Amino acid sequence: MNLNKYQLKAGQELLSYEFISEGPKGLIRKRIQFTLVNRNQVYNLAFGDKDPVSGEIDDLVVSNNSDSEKVLATVVGAVYAFCDRHPKAWIYASGSTSARTRLYKMGITKYYEEIKDDFDIFGQVGEDWETFEKGKDYIAFLAQQKTT
Repeated sequence: MNLNKYQLKAGQELLSYEFISEGPKGLIRKRIQFTLVNRNQVYNLAFGDKDPVSGEIDDLVVSNNSDSEKVLATVVGAVYAFCDRHPKAWIYASGSTSARTRLYKMGITKYYEEIKDDFDIFGQVGEDWETFEKGKDYIAFLAQQKTT
């Protein structure tokens, strides 16, 4: 995908990434973290503002820095970089609130045509997983890079 995105600074093993959002609210440090959650190569994708004191991710704050498209493209760029290093990984993502989960769904839907050739994407309905469909509501998402 060739989208306008922020420059990423990758951590060790490409498990964490940081970038700076630029907008009317100033410079806001953002952090993306992939955390292994089970032996089946499932990694949780966490994303949010970087707390200036603890360095941890604050995934409840609403920045409203008028750059959501660029931020989303940057997160997608981190997913591609992570999967290049961890090609068998499954990425699990769910918003910290239902509104954020809806935003994730809208982002996946918007870029679905660009990413569907690179990733298998699933949505969670109740306890079940199904192939992602535009227009359906999900409580979480799971993606894995396709092998060539």
